[in-house]
Amino acid sequence: MSIQMEHVSKRFGDFVALDDVNLTIEPGELVALLGPSGSGKTTLLRVIAGLESADQGRIYFDDQDATEKHVQERAVGFVFQHYALFQHMTVFENVAFGLRVKPRRSRPTQSQIAAKVHQLLDLVQLDWLGERYPHQLSGGQRQRIALARALAIEPRVLLLDEPFGALDAKVRHDLRRWLRRLHDEIHLTSVFVTHDQEEALEVADRIVVFNQGRIEQVGIPDEVYDHPATPFVYGFLGHANRFEGRIRGGTSEIGGSRLATPEHAAVSDAPGIAYVRPHDLDVVATADQAAVSARFEHAIKLGPTVRLEFTRVDNGAAVEAELTRERFAELNLVLGQTVHLAPRRGKVFAEMLR
Repeated sequence: MSIQMEHVSKRFGDFVALDDVNLTIEPGELVALLGPSGSGKTTLLRVIAGLESADQGRIYFDDQDATEKHVQERAVGFVFQHYALFQHMTVFENVAFGLRVKPRRSRPTQSQIAAKVHQLLDLVQLDWLGERYPHQLSGGQRQRIALARALAIEPRVLLLDEPFGALDAKVRHDLRRWLRRLHDEIHLTSVFVTHDQEEALEVADRIVVFNQGRIEQVGIPDEVYDHPATPFVYGFLGHANRFEGRIRGGTSEIGGSRLATPEHAAVSDAPGIAYVRPHDLDVVATADQAAVSARFEHAIKLGPTVRLEFTRVDNGAAVEAELTRERFAELNLVLGQTVHLAPRRGKVFAEMLR
């Protein structure tokens, strides 16, 4: 099922949660709503579900206006961050709950409910836990049971609000991969909210980046990461260093280095700001006029890579670089040593300085 949102706005008092949001989600897509706290992503999810009413705008399911439909009429499955399982019910009864409370005319028989529950527990790979209670499960198991319960009513859309936010890093990583495989199997139109950039990049077909109630960019993961449309997107999707410089034609001079910026070919001479990923910075120990001088402050070893922290000599700004362990060993840096940083690649925005 497709979902269309047209000019959706929502306020809570003076706070603008959604500001003229337009978005289409195609049938069978897994879409991530990504952004910081308070950016509007959860509010939009609740508007889609019918848990909140938009002040303005329309919501369409498969071109049918669902704006005024009650949440129970929308056939939406909802998975919350904190599971929301019934603690006094077994796993089996939790999953069966939505089927048992259906109107009598559409309620399955007891044997049909049992078959459906076992099918769903098998789908989430937890059929052996049917007689246990939620408190006897791990966090990851409880979240998978919550997903099975949401799927039991055969929803047309699956909505997930920070589904892995309460879990530790290892479990989150495993469940992200599992959710991606599950979605590839069932192809149910799904929307999930997250503030975790890695989660969105790993799981989603498309990412919608939110900021202050507005959509900053929509695209596939590679597109929003490699070609961010705004400074906010660049800074939010991973670490980025900020360098001031000037744009002259199709070339930008940033920190003494020259970057090809053909998108600014029409700019004759203007200030600009470049955002450079830590892994796109060269670190050299010898003086180079085409580089920024900085003092080496700290090194953090992260598996096969090393994150280096520097302080610029000219303005005291912090800069991060990321190197392989081999390259770090070659440099043989000493704390407090002055080195030179040269951007190899970055995104330059002409409108940032006046």
